[in-house]
Amino acid sequence: MAFNIYDFTSFTQSIDEALYEWLPPFWALIVEMTIIGLVFLIGYAIIGLFLVYAERKVCAFMQNRVGPNRVGPYGIFQTIADFIKLLMKELVYIKNSDKLLFNIAPFIVIIASFMAIAAIPFAKGLHAIDFDIGIMYVIAVTSLGVVGVLLAGWSSNNKYSLIGAMRSGAQIISYELSVGLSLLTIIVLAGTMQFSEVVELQSSGWFIFKGHIPACIAFVIFLIASTAETNRGPFDLAEAESELTAGFHTEYSGIKFAFFFLAEYMNMFIVASIAATVFLGGWMPFHIGSWEGFNYVMDFIPPLFWYFGKTAFIIWLMMWFKWTFPRLRIDQLLNLEWKYLLPINLVNILIMAFIVLMGWHF
Repeated sequence: MAFNIYDFTSFTQSIDEALYEWLPPFWALIVEMTIIGLVFLIGYAIIGLFLVYAERKVCAFMQNRVGPNRVGPYGIFQTIADFIKLLMKELVYIKNSDKLLFNIAPFIVIIASFMAIAAIPFAKGLHAIDFDIGIMYVIAVTSLGVVGVLLAGWSSNNKYSLIGAMRSGAQIISYELSVGLSLLTIIVLAGTMQFSEVVELQSSGWFIFKGHIPACIAFVIFLIASTAETNRGPFDLAEAESELTAGFHTEYSGIKFAFFFLAEYMNMFIVASIAATVFLGGWMPFHIGSWEGFNYVMDFIPPLFWYFGKTAFIIWLMMWFKWTFPRLRIDQLLNLEWKYLLPINLVNILIMAFIVLMGWHF
C-alpha cells in the first residue's frame, strides 16, 4: 500500500481498490463510508477538545493569567475531564417543552457541521468528497445549523431561550449573505467552485495576494462575517450571559449541552478551514513567482502542516477578536451587516469582476 506524506491520492486509491477486490461493491461502499465516518468522529472529538483548551489558554494569555494548569501537564487534560463530567451529568427534562424538537435540535446542529467538514480538502488526495460545487455545498449545509438553534430556543418553552434563538436566527441569516458574497468574490477570480481546483490554482500564489485589494477586502469581510455567523464574541448576542443566561441552550444539560458547545468550536474550525483553503491556498505551500530555490524549500514541508498551520492562524485571529472587543448590541450587529458589510461586498465583487475581465490579476 503506497503512502506519501505529500500526496495521499495513491494511498486512498489503494484502500478503495483493496476493498472492492475483497468485497461486493455494495459492502465495499458501506465499509468505506464507515471508515470515513469513524475517522471524522475521532477527528471531530480531538479537534473540539483541543480548541476548547486552546481558547482557554489564549484567553488567559490575553488577560495576563495562567489558564488551565492542574489536570495534566499545563492543564492539557482539563477539557477531557470537563467532557467526562458533561457525559455523567443528568439530562434534565423540561416539563412543558416540546420533547421531540427539544431532543432533535442538538443533533441537527452537530450534523450540519459534520456535513460541512466532509467537503474540505486536508491535503492532496485527502478529502471525503470533492464536489464540483463544493463551495456552494458548504454554504448550503452550514446554513442548516440555524434550524437546530431556532428549534432549541422555541421547544425549550423558556423566554430567554426563545429570545436567544431569535437573535441567533437573525444574526446567522444576515451574516450568511456576507460570507457567501465574500466567497463569491474569490469564485469570480478562480472560475470554479471545486475546492481541489481552487487549491491547485494557488500553486503560483495564494489568492489573497493574486487577487489584489478586492481579495484582501473579501478576506477581512469573511473573517468578520464568519465570526458573527458562528455566534462567537464580540457577536455572541445569542448567548449574552448578562441578559439571557445561556441563550438558546439555557435549558440543556449533559451530553446535549456538550453537542451545542462542541458544534460552536467545530463551526469555528470549519470557517477557518474554508478561509485557509479559499484565500490562503489550503494545503498548498507558499510560492513566490519564479523563485525556484525558495519554492523548492517550501515544497519540503508536508501539505498537512500547511493546512493545519493556516487554519490555526485563522482560529487564533478569531479568538483574538473575541477576547479583545466588547460585545455589540443587537442593533449595532445588524447595522454592521446591512449598512456596511453588504454594500462593500457588492461593490467589491464588481471590482473583482472588472479586474478578472481586464486580466489585471497576477
